[in-house]
Amino acid sequence: MRLVIIGPPGAGKGTQAKFIQGQFGIPQISTGDILRKAASDHTVLGDKASVFVQAGKLVPDDLTLDMVTERLSADDCTKGYILDGFPRTVPQAKGLETWLKGLGSQLDRVLYLNVPEEALIQRLAGRRTCRGCGTLYHLVFDPPRQPGICDDCRRELYQREDDRGNIITARLETYKAQTVPLIKFYRERGLLTEIDGVERAGKVKDQVFESLV
Repeated sequence: MRLVIIGPPGAGKGTQAKFIQGQFGIPQISTGDILRKAASDHTVLGDKASVFVQAGKLVPDDLTLDMVTERLSADDCTKGYILDGFPRTVPQAKGLETWLKGLGSQLDRVLYLNVPEEALIQRLAGRRTCRGCGTLYHLVFDPPRQPGICDDCRRELYQREDDRGNIITARLETYKAQTVPLIKFYRERGLLTEIDGVERAGKVKDQVFESLV
């Protein structure tokens, strides 16, 4: 099963990808995680990516595509995968489509998580991430048992730079300009399934699983 999850920042793409991963045993490929690791390791790509991420902009398509296709070539992707946060632009989608065709393959489904902008801002501003295991929490909707501490690995929680006020606004504007066209792109190919992402994660999960039957 080869899946893509698209939607605005804060729509819950990563959460739903983990649910699918647990159910179907296929890896979640998150470009955000790949880029953040590269940035923390201060690789050449990571340093370049940091400039774009901190400005609320997208990393250039060619760099992102090369990184993702290299990851999809790994052995654990032979039975399928979930792409979370990629593609983000139509050129990236076309590049992925061409790469898959070269392998005699194609995507099975594209899940679009639709969430209004007001709800997204509230979600992102309250989001906290574990420095250790990367688990996501929310100060209102999903707080840790002990404030500021991860339930699982007991490491510190922090607010990512791209979850702060001015960066949130820039990210949403970038999404509307560059990623929204993907909805039409995949709908025309008969791959798109729209999911109401406003509900709590468990109810969204039910919709997602029903669409994959």
